[in-house]
Amino acid sequence: MRVVIADDQALVRSGFGMILAADGIEVTAEAADGAEAVAAVRRTRPDVVLMDIRMPRMDGLEATRQIMAADPGETRVLILTTYDLDHYVYAALTAGASGFLLKDVTPEHLVAAVRLVRAGDALLAPTITRRLVERFARRDEAGTAVHGDLSELTPRELEVLRLLATGLSNAELADRLSLSPTTVKTHVARILSKLGLRDRVQAVVLAYETGLVTPGSLADRPPGSTPA
Repeated sequence: MRVVIADDQALVRSGFGMILAADGIEVTAEAADGAEAVAAVRRTRPDVVLMDIRMPRMDGLEATRQIMAADPGETRVLILTTYDLDHYVYAALTAGASGFLLKDVTPEHLVAAVRLVRAGDALLAPTITRRLVERFARRDEAGTAVHGDLSELTPRELEVLRLLATGLSNAELADRLSLSPTTVKTHVARILSKLGLRDRVQAVVLAYETGLVTPGSLADRPPGSTPA
């Protein structure tokens, strides 16, 4: 596995690099700003980029946009942030990032996160998903959602997408819908394929932007609960 680390703090780059290298993950390049990150990706073709958001010259958001535009589906971007509700994070996800990590992540979690994203999964913990998207998903001033085409989805797939968007993991989806984990994975894969989405992050964003799920909706509540 090949990784580029982009952060304007040399100590962060060095520390993360040592953690990854100790687990057999190759750090192909380091970058101190977004422009260097874009150049490093073009030069080394990594599997994953650990991308800070706030950097000089070019921030991580613009760097993510450029990387995804140039190399969609090949390199995955994992956002690094100091705050779990950094207001740039939602924009970074819509730009194509596959998830985000807090900078105080443990070494074990860092390695697991890189491997998870490399495998094609999105890195958004259920509670973080709900807090993040509910805070930053916005409709336009006229109140009309940015619609994607959900007409290809079956009723069951719409139900899976709605619950997925509330932050449920595959295991929790299986329990909620009384399905096997394998069946849930199949539904999720079909949803992504039909909607032309790269991963679960894009599915979550789309679900909110289309209005399929809204902040505070009944779908976000556990079974048997009632609205406040």
